[in-house]
Amino acid sequence: MTFQQLRIGDYFRIPGISFGCVYRKASNSSCSLNALLQPIRPGTTVIPLNQAQIAKYIAAKQDFWKSLQEY
Repeated sequence: MTFQQLRIGDYFRIPGISFGCVYRKASNSSCSLNALLQPIRPGTTVIPLNQAQIAKYIAAKQDFWKSLQEY
């Protein structure tokens, strides 16, 4: 699948990039990684995340933020 085929708001990974890097489509020409917009080519190959993967990613992110608040 390519970036262009995703819908705005979809979560995805880019093959060959660290497994922990989860992106979200922000517009037809950019995506976000940790709330920072990044330009991306429409033909870039992507791996869309399914609902279970998205839930796991969000839970891990929440756990990280909770662990920071403990200190």
